Amino acid sequence: MKLTLSALTAAVLIASAPWAAAQNVAIVNGKPVPTARVEALVKQIEASGRVVGDEARGQIKEEVIMREIFVQEAQKRGVATSDEFKNQMELARQTLLIRGLIADYQKTNPVTDEEVKAEYDKFASANAGKEYRARHILVDKEADAKAIIARIKKGAKFEDIAKKQSKDPGSGANGGDLDWAPAANYVPEFSQAMVKLEKGQMSDAPVQSQFGWHIIRVDDIRDAQLPSMDEVKPQIVQQLTQQKLQHFQQDLRDKARIE
Repeated sequence: MKLTLSALTAAVLIASAPWAAAQNVAIVNGKPVPTARVEALVKQIEASGRVVGDEARGQIKEEVIMREIFVQEAQKRGVATSDEFKNQMELARQTLLIRGLIADYQKTNPVTDEEVKAEYDKFASANAGKEYRARHILVDKEADAKAIIARIKKGAKFEDIAKKQSKDPGSGANGGDLDWAPAANYVPEFSQAMVKLEKGQMSDAPVQSQFGWHIIRVDDIRDAQLPSMDEVKPQIVQQLTQQKLQHFQQDLRDKARIE
């Protein structure tokens, strides 16, 4: 039996119907809505670390359909022809292009292990040295500080006086304890006086700074305790990645001809 042209066409349509259905999530007002739109949204959500289950996928499918309905209605009303829409579309286009450019640059210019080690070595060099476990009592007047030193030398407990009289509420509540820190963490007047003290020694005279008058005692001294490179590697990579991107942006800006 010889098939007519219309019969052949119908046969092709029937054969291709399951394939076509698989490519579309729905047909809205006669317009196919590609399944790829659902997959694109699924990938966006999964990229944020969330798992997309069957229920969520169904919600995404419904959202894609509603978007198509809204888009068709917006087109009917001529929304796409407004200047505001065109401006917004241009901004969106620029944003996507810039995002793609940055992603491409970072992919082709990753932070290397050698760069991480060099940055860590600089950090270790800058922070090497001694750390001090110090206490202090802070008061407003030199006379009061001298009186406190005299009381401590006669047997009064440094920690008790700090709790009662120190105007530094953070350390005062802990008996003047400032925890472990390098000398560079403190104002110059304080650090210069502190590093002259031996373990267990208290300053013989009050030390003045912008905050008032300090009585300082060094409870212990040790070599600086630095984190290992592996511990700080994520922060170093993030810092270097940002620096590379800033240099890339500045280089483009410098090369641009702006009139």
